[in-house]
Amino acid sequence: MSQAKTTSRDDPSSSDAPSEGAPRRRAGPGRPEGTSHVRDAILDAAEVEFAALGYAGTSLRNVAERANVTQALINYYFGSKNGLFEEVFLRRGRQIADDRLQRLDALRRSGKPLSVPDIVHAFLRPALSMRETDGGRTFMRLHARLHTEPPEISYKLRNQAYDESTRAYADALREALPHLSERDVYWRITLMIGAYLYAFSDTHRLEEMARGVCNPDDPEEIMTAISSFVTAGMVAPAPTVPESPPKPAAPKKRKPKVTKAGATTA
Repeated sequence: MSQAKTTSRDDPSSSDAPSEGAPRRRAGPGRPEGTSHVRDAILDAAEVEFAALGYAGTSLRNVAERANVTQALINYYFGSKNGLFEEVFLRRGRQIADDRLQRLDALRRSGKPLSVPDIVHAFLRPALSMRETDGGRTFMRLHARLHTEPPEISYKLRNQAYDESTRAYADALREALPHLSERDVYWRITLMIGAYLYAFSDTHRLEEMARGVCNPDDPEEIMTAISSFVTAGMVAPAPTVPESPPKPAAPKKRKPKVTKAGATTA
C-alpha cells in the first residue's frame, strides 16, 4: 500500500510554496501583492492631491481613496506623509535635474564656446518637456507651490533635487558672462527659476489678460517667449551698485530747562 504524499508549508519543494519571482501572498493589511504598479499609482494620486491642496491640506486618507488602496499600504511603501511627499517631488525633480546636467555636458563636449542662449535653453527645456508628459503638468503646479511649504520641507527637497545642477549652470553662466560677479549670476538664475515656475504652472493669468493672443498650451511659443526674456536679462550689463545714502545725523539732545523753583523739564 503506497503512502500518501504529504506537503508542508515549511517544505520549499511543496507545490504550494511560491516559486521564485512569483507574486507574494498577502501577509496582512497593507502588504503588497506581487509586482504591480501600485506604488506608482500612489505617487500619481499623491501628486494630484499635493499640487491641489499643498502639504498641510493633503491627507493620506484622500490619497488612499484616489489611488484605491489602503492607508496601510501607503505607510508600507513610504512610511509617512512626509516620506510620501519627498518621493513625489524627487521622482520628477531628479529627472529634470539629470536632463539638465546631460544637456550641459553635451554643450561642453561640442567644442564650441558656451553661449548664453544655449545655456538658458538647456536649463529650461527639461522642465518644459516634463510639463508635456502625463502627470508632468501636475508636477509643475506642485513645484511652483513648493516655495510656500514650510522651510523644513522645501529647503531639503530643493537641495536634494537641484543643488548640483543649478550650481553647474551657475559655473557655466559665469564662464559665458565674465562681466558679471558671482552675486549677479546667482540673482539672475534665481529670477529665471521664478519666471519659468510661474509660466509653467498654469496660473491661467495670461489667458485672462491676452485672450486669443497668447497660447500658453503651445510649448514652442512658451519656450521662445521665456528664453528670449531670460537671455536678455542674463546678458544685461552688470548693475551699478548705488552708493549708500549718508546716515542722518543723530538729533541733538535738548538740554533740560531749569525753572525758577529749581525743577527741570525735559
